[in-house]
Amino acid sequence: MQQLLLVLVATAALIGGFYLSAQHFAEPAPGASGPSQETLIGRQRPDFRLGSNSGEFVTPADFEGKTLLLNFWATWCAPCRHEMPMLMDLQRNYADRGLQVIGIALDDVQSAREFAQVYGITYPILLGAADVMDTSLAYGNWKGVLPFSVLVDSDGIVRWQYAGELKPPEIVRLLDQHL
Repeated sequence: MQQLLLVLVATAALIGGFYLSAQHFAEPAPGASGPSQETLIGRQRPDFRLGSNSGEFVTPADFEGKTLLLNFWATWCAPCRHEMPMLMDLQRNYADRGLQVIGIALDDVQSAREFAQVYGITYPILLGAADVMDTSLAYGNWKGVLPFSVLVDSDGIVRWQYAGELKPPEIVRLLDQHL
């Protein structure tokens, strides 16, 4: 009986999550008001306040003067997991030049914390659900694709957005250009 109840609750949560995701990331109808789909490149970065895997809240202002590589990901996303070692290498190799990689997980807190610990992720991990989806949307991820990455220069200007798994030569070229 407990197993049946657990399966029913899990199924309801899954269906609810898909429904909310579809509603949140649905394309607005022509003429409808909604978030602007203009590019953010060359514009001031949006602000956010998200919880971290260590328990405190974090805002972009906490990294003032740094170039930020924001990487939206999830533990269940295979391309996200594949690019993590490269992101850790970027953090290690470019930290002294002012880079700060920030992982922003669209996941439950416990899964993201465990994942970061098991894989030894050394850069900050921010997490959440609806608040992360809102932040991802504000940074230009109108389709809700994961992974999704954004480069913000040290003055807070968005310089690059990318949906999909990062390609090392391209991101290294961008970092060399903006650091």
